[in-house]
Amino acid sequence: MLHGLAQTPKRIPSKYFYDARGSQLFEEICAQPEYYLTRTELAILEENAAAIASAIGPRALLVEYGSGAGIKTRLLLDALDQPVGYVPVEISRSALDASIENLSEEFPEVDMLPVSADFTRPVDLPAPDQAARRTVVFFPGSTLGNFEQREAIGLLRTMAIEMGRQGAALVGIDLQKDPAILEAAYNDAAGVTREFTLNLLTRINRELQADFQLHEFEHGARYNAQAGRIETHVVSRIDQVVAIGAHRFAFAAGEAMLVEYSCKYAPEDFAAMAARAGLRVVRSWSDSRRWFAVQMLERA
Repeated sequence: MLHGLAQTPKRIPSKYFYDARGSQLFEEICAQPEYYLTRTELAILEENAAAIASAIGPRALLVEYGSGAGIKTRLLLDALDQPVGYVPVEISRSALDASIENLSEEFPEVDMLPVSADFTRPVDLPAPDQAARRTVVFFPGSTLGNFEQREAIGLLRTMAIEMGRQGAALVGIDLQKDPAILEAAYNDAAGVTREFTLNLLTRINRELQADFQLHEFEHGARYNAQAGRIETHVVSRIDQVVAIGAHRFAFAAGEAMLVEYSCKYAPEDFAAMAARAGLRVVRSWSDSRRWFAVQMLERA
């Protein structure tokens, strides 16, 4: 946190949104009418579950990055032919525990192997009791878009290593569209996304003994057309100084601290990015409006 606040401009990684309250607020965001991403991806998975399961094949080990509530996971596990294990890698322990508790009851034959960790760092994945025919990395929700291109390519390379030569990855990507639709999705009328963003400051206050005054900061999300991404900032309303322990950080009125990228892809740009990670797109499923896509990747 100290490193990010010392940069110019200031920035904080979006993974720190997800304490227990942050995870709860994100689930509320997914239910907002403006936030099309979750329901569109769910509809794609529901409509194409059989085709996706057929492309994966039997006896798969499913590894999910950032598993959250596990709603999409349930659809996939239900469609798969004799999945041998499920390895959710989730930074929020509370979200991980809740997800595994529910999924264990529904899929008692699947070896549940939760890992509480940051999936952006190397993780030792546990092995299921039964041998898997192939490993499939599941990365839904357009979470890949939260990373700059260099970081996203690095994460895709990690997937390529973890899934092995015979493995596959299923990656959800948000496609480019009208900027007004994009900006509405990250600035919902009910203000849930604003509360989610500012909860990051609440967490810093609680865990790092900081003194952010929440009423003196605002949420702001705008589409950067040149970069092809939504950029979410916490904006200071006034000139102020924030303390974290013995450290002091000055904010000018109107100064914006970057807290999240949400990249939006053209299919050909995503394919080119995957190729740089040694992967190729072998199947793609999308909705009728071409707003979102689930891409299946294998080693090139």
